[in-house]
Amino acid sequence: MVFSFFTSKQAEKMPERQAAKPKAPPEAAVKPTPAPPPAAPLTPAPDTGTPSKFRESMFGEEFTFSNVMAIEVEHDVDPVQIDIEQAAVLFANGQDGAARGVLENAARTHSGAEAERLWRMLFDLLQVLGDRAAFDKLGVEFAQACETSPPAWRIGQEATPKTAGSSATISLQGVIAGSDSPGFAKLREAVDKKQPMQINLAKLISLDDLAAGTLYEILRRARKQGLAITLEGADGLISRLQQRLITGQPDYEKGWILLLEFYQLLGLHDQFEEKAIDYAVTFEVSPPSWETIKAGTVKSVAAHAAAVGTMDETFALSGECKNNRFDDLQAFLSLQDHPVIDCSQLKRLDFMSAGMLRNVISPHHEQGKEVVLRHPHHLVAELLNIVGVSNVARIIVTKI
Repeated sequence: MVFSFFTSKQAEKMPERQAAKPKAPPEAAVKPTPAPPPAAPLTPAPDTGTPSKFRESMFGEEFTFSNVMAIEVEHDVDPVQIDIEQAAVLFANGQDGAARGVLENAARTHSGAEAERLWRMLFDLLQVLGDRAAFDKLGVEFAQACETSPPAWRIGQEATPKTAGSSATISLQGVIAGSDSPGFAKLREAVDKKQPMQINLAKLISLDDLAAGTLYEILRRARKQGLAITLEGADGLISRLQQRLITGQPDYEKGWILLLEFYQLLGLHDQFEEKAIDYAVTFEVSPPSWETIKAGTVKSVAAHAAAVGTMDETFALSGECKNNRFDDLQAFLSLQDHPVIDCSQLKRLDFMSAGMLRNVISPHHEQGKEVVLRHPHHLVAELLNIVGVSNVARIIVTKI
């Protein structure tokens, strides 16, 4: 609403005034208007303290503010791929519930061949979680959506709680003195429960004589009971033990027998026999005897395999693979002309381990070797694609 500052009577009393008109100059006096001078080049903005390199890297040499209106928005981002990558990373981080929510929603939202990848990731997630009821329930819906038969439940690969008989993962670290290490307590508990053991020694620097004897007794007891033992990262500790144990110097006896036990577990017969003789000479006793281990009892990646050349053609990854630097894989890849990494028993690979796996494989790919990763489930396979492992290795996913 517009308000007037005058009343109606005042408005009537005010006379009308004609607008003044400029007098036209005589024709002789009219002169053409000179053309404006050319525009001066723009002067640079005053220095605000921002380094010139930073300004150039932000805007480029040919940037003008009129370019803002010319920005193009990318419309060809694949929404299916976005959901696939989100679910794969969530699963790698252990966020199973969030990954399941993304996959259930996305699988029902999208259609076509690409959407089938989401369904298969969902089926593999339910397999890892051990949720067979949900797995079977989704079969009919998958068949209708993708017009193909649903995958079959894989017997023996469902998730199991960590109770008696399941694998115990124990890491020994630092310098251990005495027999009361928390790691030793976990090992004893696993042996008491008759659990298979996966022991990581990569960060174990050293043990004193009592600690070495304690670890030897635990390993020997587990082996006598026929428990499956997996040693990881043992080569560094073995190398340090070899340097410390000098023939003819009768000290650190428990370290000697621990080293012999490592050789026994890793199947390094020649090294065992040689060191057993040195042990007998040093301590003036009968040497220990090599014991044949029941096939399948010890599953290990052999330390110093490059020296003895006793590496299998397939390197197996299994269980939950977290913060793994794949030190033992290096020797395997160096020995094999056509290396195969078996991922059929691998349940989870975290993001850091996936990146490390790419870094380990990459130099061998550059040398011309074709590294094959065989039978990872779809969640792991998609993560391997995200971090670029598929650029340096061939990934074979079983579609069942």
